[in-house]
Amino acid sequence: MAVNNDAVLIVGGAGYVGSHVNKVLYKLGYKTVCLDNLVYGHSEFVKYGIFVPCDLSDLTALELICKCYNIDAVMHFAAFAYVGESVKKPDKYYTNNVSNTLNLLNTMLKFNIKKFIFSSTCAIYGNPEYIPIDENHPKKPINPYGKSKLMVEEILADYAKAYDFHYVSLRYFNVAGADFDAEIGEKHIPETHIIPLLLDVALGKRANFTIFGNNYDTKDGTCVRDYIHVIDLAEAHVKAYDWLNKNNKSEFFNLGTGRGYTVLEIIKTIEKITGKKIAYKIGSPREGDPPVLVAANTKAQKILGFTCKYSDIENIIESAYRWHIKNL
Repeated sequence: MAVNNDAVLIVGGAGYVGSHVNKVLYKLGYKTVCLDNLVYGHSEFVKYGIFVPCDLSDLTALELICKCYNIDAVMHFAAFAYVGESVKKPDKYYTNNVSNTLNLLNTMLKFNIKKFIFSSTCAIYGNPEYIPIDENHPKKPINPYGKSKLMVEEILADYAKAYDFHYVSLRYFNVAGADFDAEIGEKHIPETHIIPLLLDVALGKRANFTIFGNNYDTKDGTCVRDYIHVIDLAEAHVKAYDWLNKNNKSEFFNLGTGRGYTVLEIIKTIEKITGKKIAYKIGSPREGDPPVLVAANTKAQKILGFTCKYSDIENIIESAYRWHIKNL
């Protein structure tokens, strides 16, 4: 249950991950305030708590939110996250993901808000030097998106040293699945994630799916990724918040299952669950696409007490499929 009557400010609360975290927090009894500029978020996803349309570039609005609501902690999800776009438009990514985050952090300090949970990414590691990837893996991001996230992590470390400020940075691997009530799910415009794209093919909304390369050094030649259910991810944020409330220090954690699946294994599982044959074609490998990305998650298990309850791949796909049928 909630530790106090203060509110958690969820920045990017109308997006995929933020909206699921909002629901989990609200159902546990926490007060939530969701901030989103709706560039990629969806107002209909904010079904719980208070919703405030706002952009992080608007310092006046940020200060007004902090004045109006008793904010105890901030969870920050409001980043642009299209890797290819970040290469073509780095200014967009550094402005939103770095500069706007500084606006948020400085406003927090002004109003004495000292607890921060950051939505980071395994993209900060770049091409893996070993598998599974632990938190000590060298950080060599290969695109502006990953670089922007690493920059924020470095800023957070500096703020923690300079001010009475504590944070948890959560480095996601591949987030997938949907709310089990099918109220909210994964809806990106444009959509780039494998499971919703494949479900679109199964439901006849797309003609086929492109596999980017099938000559990797993996069991079937296609890329391997670590998929974590969005509800497991949301519950990790609750555990991170509880940990911050009990400890006057900062930490960072990988969030993944420690198990990877190939693209062809995902396709076969979707065919099994939907009863539909998936048409696919083989495309050229994407530059900088590592053959395997799998998390080492023992640190989160040990320190946060985090375990994946829902991240069996069939469970992930079934929950996504239910939401797709209901909403798309």
